[in-house]
Amino acid sequence: MSDGKLVIGNRRYSSWSLRGWLLVRLAGLDVTEVVIPLAGGVTLAVLDATPAGLVPYLEHGGARIWESLAIAEYCAEHAPSLWPADKVARALARSIAAEMHAGFRGLRLAMPFNACRAFPGVGRNPDSLADIARVEEIWAETRAAWGGGGPYLFGAGFGAADAMFAPVVGRFLTYEPELSAESLAYCEAVRTHPLVDEWYRGAADEPEAWLLEKYEGIG
Repeated sequence: MSDGKLVIGNRRYSSWSLRGWLLVRLAGLDVTEVVIPLAGGVTLAVLDATPAGLVPYLEHGGARIWESLAIAEYCAEHAPSLWPADKVARALARSIAAEMHAGFRGLRLAMPFNACRAFPGVGRNPDSLADIARVEEIWAETRAAWGGGGPYLFGAGFGAADAMFAPVVGRFLTYEPELSAESLAYCEAVRTHPLVDEWYRGAADEPEAWLLEKYEGIG
């Protein structure tokens, strides 16, 4: 019997659910997954299943947690290595995770998350390109300072900051903006992480009835 549940949207489209799911899996929490197909906006099913009407939503051991950063902090209480051990690196990790959580609206709007399609060249506009430049700046500075021990933002371990940026990697793979060689290497490392690959395989196996034209007919 599990210790709770994790409510997520379907894997093909729900970038926020990917973040929460990765964090829960990285922390090793024993929860039942409840998948709600998205309809391109807030649905009654999500409103009924979650306090804020948003996914992801975690119930575990009597706790009720929504918002991805809150889920990250809760998971880190069970798996402290989700954040770097060094306090300076940890402060940076939390800062870039919070920036990812709050910003990059231009990128989100121009390049909606779709785990199973390729739309190369689509979505490039001044706002999205500015956001992409900022993402690359974050990745480059973080990797230069702390990533020398491995392929991820803070070295060998795939942590909370990587989980927060995993859907951005997905967007870059789908829309193929021009990226530096270093950014492409980081994208490859994230995409081939076993948990990220598991998410993508699950997305490919979702029912055809869950497809939404607004996300499939881009281009």
